[in-house]
Amino acid sequence: MFTAFSAEDRAIYLVLMEGDSLAFNGGSPSSRLNLNSEISKAHAKQLEDSHDQLLQSNLETGSYSKLYSFKHVANGFAVHTTPSQAEKLKYAPSVKLVERDRGAKLMTTYTPRFLELPEGVWTQEGGQRNAGEGIVIGFVDSGINPVHLSFAYNPLSPFTSNISHFSGACETGPLFPATSCNGKIVSAKFFSAGALAIATLNSSVDFLSPFDSDGHGSHVASVAAGNAGVPVVVNGFYYGQASGMAPRARIAIYKAVYPTVGTLADVVSAIDEAIRDGVDVLALSVGPDEPPLGRVTFLSMFDVFMLYARRAGVFVVQAAGNRGPDPSSVVSYSPWAVGVASSGTDRIYPSSIVLGNGARIEGVGLSGPTFGYRLLQHRLVLAKDAINPIGSFPRTPPYVEECQFPQALDPRLVIGSIVICTFSEGFYNRTSTLNAIINTARALGFMGFVLVASPAYGDFIAEPVPFAVSGILVPNLTNSQVILQYYEQQTFKDERGFPTRLAARASIGEGRAASFTGQAPIVSRFSSRGPDFIDRDRKPADVLKPDILAPGHQIWGAWSPISALEPSLVGQSFALLSGTSMATPHIAGIAALIKQYNPSWTPSMIASAISTTATKYDKNGELIMAEGSDIGSKYPSTPFDFGAGFVSPSHAMDPGLVLSSGYEDYISFLCSLHDTNPSTIRTVTGELCNKPLDHPANLNLPSVTISALNGSQIVRRVFMNVESKPETYSSSVLPPNGTTVDISPPSFTIAPQGTQELGIQFNVTQAMDQFTYGEIVLTGSLNHIVRIPLSVFPVSI
Repeated sequence: MFTAFSAEDRAIYLVLMEGDSLAFNGGSPSSRLNLNSEISKAHAKQLEDSHDQLLQSNLETGSYSKLYSFKHVANGFAVHTTPSQAEKLKYAPSVKLVERDRGAKLMTTYTPRFLELPEGVWTQEGGQRNAGEGIVIGFVDSGINPVHLSFAYNPLSPFTSNISHFSGACETGPLFPATSCNGKIVSAKFFSAGALAIATLNSSVDFLSPFDSDGHGSHVASVAAGNAGVPVVVNGFYYGQASGMAPRARIAIYKAVYPTVGTLADVVSAIDEAIRDGVDVLALSVGPDEPPLGRVTFLSMFDVFMLYARRAGVFVVQAAGNRGPDPSSVVSYSPWAVGVASSGTDRIYPSSIVLGNGARIEGVGLSGPTFGYRLLQHRLVLAKDAINPIGSFPRTPPYVEECQFPQALDPRLVIGSIVICTFSEGFYNRTSTLNAIINTARALGFMGFVLVASPAYGDFIAEPVPFAVSGILVPNLTNSQVILQYYEQQTFKDERGFPTRLAARASIGEGRAASFTGQAPIVSRFSSRGPDFIDRDRKPADVLKPDILAPGHQIWGAWSPISALEPSLVGQSFALLSGTSMATPHIAGIAALIKQYNPSWTPSMIASAISTTATKYDKNGELIMAEGSDIGSKYPSTPFDFGAGFVSPSHAMDPGLVLSSGYEDYISFLCSLHDTNPSTIRTVTGELCNKPLDHPANLNLPSVTISALNGSQIVRRVFMNVESKPETYSSSVLPPNGTTVDISPPSFTIAPQGTQELGIQFNVTQAMDQFTYGEIVLTGSLNHIVRIPLSVFPVSI
């Protein structure tokens, strides 16, 4: 017998319920839950029973399966069911919110030195042997490789701190024995109910344990909290030593994303558990890659869970997204989570190919030189000219010019040669890979390869990936043409176009030696941009996003040798990766250092210290530039590219003043939004709108963003002196174009732990057709400098 739901495809739905979770039972927030008390156990069972009863009484038997009960920071559950059954849940008693699962996606040897940690913050914390001691960082990601040296426990350097505030556990499974939790890794759990509900997992890579078969989670954890001084060796070459930002911080792992699939249900359940365990910092280099349907961005299930995490006293940091450089491409929306943008550093890995005529062409490639470099040159042959005459393969670009298939090339012509492969149709469509070129080169005995740009597709983006054979990428079309013209001049062909003599010669140089030159930091092309927005129509919000800029381009970090999604890195223990996923753990680790140094600071105080001490200038003293949509293009960056600027850890430890916001302030902010109403806020958060802000821009953030400035508006900010001495501050303003900005009072003296409110009056002098930018700078008598970025859209006078 077929029922109505049998014809529908099931999906995962996340449901929020009325009633307090364990963390906020009775409305009293606590970041350290006594989960072993009889009262907590009874409340947890009561919540879980209520979820089961609701499902049984409202949905048809056999039409659903409950995946999780959320009990710790949120009261709700995840259920796998049909759209029609989910619709019933929306109208069930005590249900506040039903949201379809949008899925979840995954978003350092040099960066500690680039950020001046060894000379600055680490010195304050007693050196790398103590930096991050006593702090637990939680990672919701793809797991961890527990046998990696970055996460090893050194019995000769035991941890001295008390982490009794933390109560994790070590779940075991394939490749993850109980000994994996070794004192450095203090907790490891995995969440798979969502993944198992919607996909057939591959047992060879989708391990049901905290083990990381992908590599991403290990990379992220090592950047934030990996041990100091771990040697980075890839393909037998030593690249230096890796260290996390807070190398003595402890690591808590919450695996929620698998090589085959990632679900929001698994991610939010992992967040729920991390807060229950008592992590100090939560790093989210994962999350939904698109805004929610039919709801304010701040009120998606993912953002609500982050709000509850902040309410429980946890510093939450998330990747801003990798959809840049388009405007309003951020996927970090909410003021209670710190959204991190990505930049490069001044480290580059230059490589070159030297032609037989002496021309030297620059390129990219982490590989060793060809045999006898500087003394010997080798035959250069174009893949098109080395086609196997007896092959029965399709004459498509991947076979003919992209070096993807060994059977397409004549072994006699390519063995011992440097083969020219072309970035053509297959690479443009992302069906061809560098790994296939490397496999072809190894199978046929290439001396090396060069991947050149094609006139049909123009320049391409090249990243320095480690090659097991000599190789170089030449992404610039002009440089590629130099190589091809030389090759044609030295190649003789018969009347049919077949080569009769290959006289071109070349050698590939060393590409693994780092060079520290050039402009830095520069906002990465892929890094998602602001302005922040409030809905899927991209209506701008009065919140600055991203919040901060950190290194995220070409970052070394720990890896998993299984490397489930990146064949070229199979067998390796380190990888050089780029993404806001890599920038996020930099801020997580720096937040851990600040928390260690200032244990009483709240998450918003830490976020403020990071923001107000950031710099908008690069290492040469020039305004930080941002990469544009055209390859190689740059433009002067704005707060919508870099937030408050590039993070400065040493200054963030000693900010002078901080701005603070609490859970009630965030509710007041939500209640002030024109795009929602008090009943929606109460439905989602359970809170009444008793004290809405006069304007959303009045949330006490370390920035001011006004998405529509009509005439005049006064915005207020309250500063707190976190120093031990009184200090006198004077203000200066760089007003955004089309406005005047007045500060009241223009100067003030503030006592230790004292507060000072500033009134900031904006007046439109000229209507503009876009956002304009400025800043407020407060200069203290004890040399503290506090910067507040301004982003304003002057609409009318």
